[in-house]
Amino acid sequence: MSDRPELYIESATACVVTDLGRTAGPARGLAVNGALDQFAARAANALAGNEPSDPLIEATGFDLTICPSHDVLMAVTGAPAMPTVDGRPHAPWAPLSVRAGQTVRIGISEAGLRAYVAVHGSFDVPLLMGSCAPDSMIGFGTAVTSGTSLSLLRPHPPLINPHFDATIFHFGIPSSVAHVPTVLDVIDGPDAGEFGPELGRLFDSPYTVTPRINHVGLRLSGPVPQRSVTGEVLSRGVPVGAIEAPTGDELLVLMRGRGITAGYPVLAVLTSLSQDIAAQLRPGQQIRFRRTSRAAATAAYLERRRFLDRIAVRARTAFAALSNTSQLCGGHCKRSKQ
Repeated sequence: MSDRPELYIESATACVVTDLGRTAGPARGLAVNGALDQFAARAANALAGNEPSDPLIEATGFDLTICPSHDVLMAVTGAPAMPTVDGRPHAPWAPLSVRAGQTVRIGISEAGLRAYVAVHGSFDVPLLMGSCAPDSMIGFGTAVTSGTSLSLLRPHPPLINPHFDATIFHFGIPSSVAHVPTVLDVIDGPDAGEFGPELGRLFDSPYTVTPRINHVGLRLSGPVPQRSVTGEVLSRGVPVGAIEAPTGDELLVLMRGRGITAGYPVLAVLTSLSQDIAAQLRPGQQIRFRRTSRAAATAAYLERRRFLDRIAVRARTAFAALSNTSQLCGGHCKRSKQ
């Protein structure tokens, strides 16, 4: 066993190490990138006692199997999934204590697309402009493939109830958070006025997620509203979540890997919460758009952030108290089944 804690990747198909994104990137011509489901990523780090922006694994569409070299504390969030430890199921969206050498499998159900795995102490990976978020345009990022070993900054002693042989924590996250709604809230885009009555088609019609979906954006088949003006749209900065109406029969929704400029009309923009929902949409899924206001979108976002902040404080307080108890007992307290 290596003295340095590592997480061995037994099998992985579409996984990366990421964080909340390269927020300094857009001002320098780089996409912000980062976890597409920001809420799930923040929640995973909160439940593992990490900082919100600590690196974690984003697994897209396929199962992930991992094995730590040392005892670790982790959390699995995102798409509805039931992590197993040596074949035994454990609750997602909760801290999970794993012993050295145990095998953890994270399956991703058809009710979502992306799962997030945070490990207490996080990973030791290269940073660019303060972020480990992969950027395919410049070839930066940490590959997570079968056979990869990711260095961990520190292990964590097991926190397992000796009577139930399970990690038992409840920090207040309801199981309903894993549900993926089929209605996405939007605010009017900068070009909404150019569509006139045609804009109503965006809210009156269902759209289907096509297989053309990645970190840059996703395409939706369905009626594409037409502009009532014929002037050229100049290239300009475009926000994450922008819904563009290119020529053709599909809408284009830009995600966090988007280029920072574009030349298509933007008829609407996903709210921050709906960007998280869009990250979990699978090809073939039908969705609808719902109009909301900037004030309502901001209020909903801040309410959710405050909720996560409370979870993070509870987790850090609990882990710190347990750590102090261990030190006072000289490491002989019955915190775990030895």
